[in-house]
Amino acid sequence: MPAAEQSKRNRNFNKLVNNPVLEDYSLRYAPSTFRKWSPWAVCLSGIGGVAAMASYAIGGSLVITYGIVNALLGILVTSIIIFFTSTPIAFQIAKYNIDMDLLTRGAGFGYLGSTLTSLIYSTFTFVFFALEGAIMGQAITDFFHIPIFISYLICGVVIIPLVLYGMTLLTKFQKWTQPIWIALLVLAIGGVMIHDPSSLNRWMHFAGGSKSGVRFSPLMFGMVAGVQLSGIAQIGEQADYLRFMPDRTNKNRRAWAWAVIIGGPGFALIGIVQSLIGTYLASYVTPLAGAAQADVPITMFNYAFHALFGSPYATLLIATLLVLLSQLKINVSNAYSGSLSWSNFFSRTLHTHPGRVVWLLFQVVVGVLIMELGVFNTIDKILGFYSNVAVAWIGAIVADIMINKRILKLSPSYIEFKRAHLYNFNPVGFGSMIIASVVSIIAYFGVFGPMLQAYAPFLSLVLAMILAPTIAIITKGKYYIARTSSMEKWFEKSGEVTCTVCKNPFEAHDIAFCPFHSGPICSLCCSLESSCHDACKVGASSLSPEQESGTYGA
Repeated sequence: MPAAEQSKRNRNFNKLVNNPVLEDYSLRYAPSTFRKWSPWAVCLSGIGGVAAMASYAIGGSLVITYGIVNALLGILVTSIIIFFTSTPIAFQIAKYNIDMDLLTRGAGFGYLGSTLTSLIYSTFTFVFFALEGAIMGQAITDFFHIPIFISYLICGVVIIPLVLYGMTLLTKFQKWTQPIWIALLVLAIGGVMIHDPSSLNRWMHFAGGSKSGVRFSPLMFGMVAGVQLSGIAQIGEQADYLRFMPDRTNKNRRAWAWAVIIGGPGFALIGIVQSLIGTYLASYVTPLAGAAQADVPITMFNYAFHALFGSPYATLLIATLLVLLSQLKINVSNAYSGSLSWSNFFSRTLHTHPGRVVWLLFQVVVGVLIMELGVFNTIDKILGFYSNVAVAWIGAIVADIMINKRILKLSPSYIEFKRAHLYNFNPVGFGSMIIASVVSIIAYFGVFGPMLQAYAPFLSLVLAMILAPTIAIITKGKYYIARTSSMEKWFEKSGEVTCTVCKNPFEAHDIAFCPFHSGPICSLCCSLESSCHDACKVGASSLSPEQESGTYGA
């Protein structure tokens, strides 16, 4: 039996994959038939996931370690950088209705080159899922007085039913919890300011453990920025919501654009507020509970609400409610994004896809294990190291979108994500990220001196944004598109096309012509095919009529 025929007979997806609500188009272009939410509904879902208590914890840790001046400047500068690097990514995601992995493929990394970035991004979701879960676990243990390892287990299990049904349930969850979360947060901060107005002055003069006091230190500023820049990969989680934006029309174009900005790069501006609140509460709590506990969110908000209510039980109850609500809102996003990124990673490495739900369970199990290892106590070092790689990845993508596509015209004006049209590796993005990451990590370990050690993530960003257009010029954009197909123009006219392999109908954007299977193939079946050996891309950059009729590679 021919290999192609055998492959077709074996391609039957299970019920998890065939259920669009559970699967949530984890490996595909999001079709218009599924994108029924308004721009503002998608936006609200995106910003709902930015409720992270980790922002307060990190802000508190930074101000305690480096003092208020270095912490404030580091937070503000890096947030502005993150905002402007995230903006072009957000608009590409919303325009083409694809996730971060599919964008990376077509923005200079190639089909297999983006596998590495999927692994990097998956690690990001792991680390932050564990960090946010650890904060949630501390709150559960403080309130219910149960062992912390049980609290961590609860934090993992409770996330599963909320993420199981993907965007369909997440939009409702984020919508209804948002007003409660905002009200409790305003109540906490307002209570401290009203009860102790002098706390603002102490905040502005808080030196923490910094030897430079409240003076600016270039080295300490760099260290703060290094930790904060790790949040640059958060745009990946925003992208998992933004890909469900409706098509942009003349009628909705303004609302569409503002919804993309607020729901996408807007997370960086929200992050400024959260990190600053963290520095403020840490300066308030340090004299009351000591520096060792001042960056623990449940401790922060326990003291904040105590200033307003006085009653220890009521205070702890409301503080616990705020922390639990915040952590549920962010960790459903971490788990959801993790399930998508692991789906992308394993579909290409193992050529199998059991369903997004399976990788959701994998994400939760590993996340709980990381919690048990005590991730909270080493967060600054973990994020400082991780930011070197994350920044190189994002920098390479932004350079491709803004320079290679728009200025140099060496990268295609559109985002091509289908395996059938991409080289496995594109040195433009993949090469620039690897080089920038390696150099900045070497700098991070002090090989180039203390100044470059502190500014290693900045070095990573600059190198990636310089190298991407440089390599594109050297290679003349040769490795973006492996082949074209005139047959697919007919697919576009027909609107919806049935995949030759799995027999399911898909919008034409998700379909390529496959000479190995002698017909149209959906992007998922194409990704999972291990027998074709990229026959469609052998020997030419475009398919001849003979190849398109199925005589090639059959």
